[in-house]
Amino acid sequence: MSLSVILQQMGVICILVAIGIFLEKRGKVSSLTSKQISAIVVDICNPALILASILSGDITATHKDLLIGAGLGAAFYALLVVLGFLFPHLLRVPKDERRFYHLMVVYTNTGFLGIPVARAVLPANSILYVIVINVFYSLFFYTHGLATLGNGKSGEKRRFSPLMLLNPGILMALAALAVFWFDVTLPPILANTAIYVGNATVFLSMMLLGINIARSSLTSHLRNARIWAYIVLRMILLPVGIAVLMNALSFDPAATLAMALMAAVPIGNLPMIQAEKIGEDTRLLSSSIAVTTAVSMVTITVIISVLTAWLIK
Repeated sequence: MSLSVILQQMGVICILVAIGIFLEKRGKVSSLTSKQISAIVVDICNPALILASILSGDITATHKDLLIGAGLGAAFYALLVVLGFLFPHLLRVPKDERRFYHLMVVYTNTGFLGIPVARAVLPANSILYVIVINVFYSLFFYTHGLATLGNGKSGEKRRFSPLMLLNPGILMALAALAVFWFDVTLPPILANTAIYVGNATVFLSMMLLGINIARSSLTSHLRNARIWAYIVLRMILLPVGIAVLMNALSFDPAATLAMALMAAVPIGNLPMIQAEKIGEDTRLLSSSIAVTTAVSMVTITVIISVLTAWLIK
């Protein structure tokens, strides 16, 4: 994919985000409406997009590529867990905020933002690695993530249960990987339904991002130097470093671009949602999500554009 196409696609995404900002500023979307749309995107549209991406017929990856993706996914999150311990000390984060920064380093927006962006701007084979990353995201968050967050102020005891992994995102991701592995041909009525529902994800998810950005007090949060240090280290240097390392090891460019994008996406919403459930103060998480999401529109565009021009001749 050429540099001009990448810039055009990211330009479209920025316009979709701007639509969300416009709707929120004009009072067209209530808090209840955005929550309901979020539930539709997370539980229905995004899972359908995962399956639709496999059914597109554009993926030419092999079983070996899927196994490589599984290895990359495990290594990726193992690295992030280590960095999650190092970053708070490097950024001199107060002790009572370190677990939040740990979660911010490890659990970024690989699904809600990562999947639509990957579908829009990356080579077709990249989506396979993106899906695998999102499977590992769920596996790690509902084990390591919950343990890191702790019991919260409510004192609620939260022990891991396999049922925590039975969410629409991971179930559909596993189903999509099974369809790919066994080369299953779905009936047209099911395949077309997944495609139509999945196609709504990009607009709805980007619109919701715009709504959330419009609702946040960006001007005050932008003065937080620690967040900017996070952006430089976690959202710029890390994805570039991963791309350089993978290219030196002769990985497929589609895999390299997918891993770089997964490392470049902003902080995800799930840690904040879980923290709210147990009565934690989520102001740090919410402000960090808003700032990194807004900045990512620029950083992702630049990083993916440069890496694509470098890796794909």
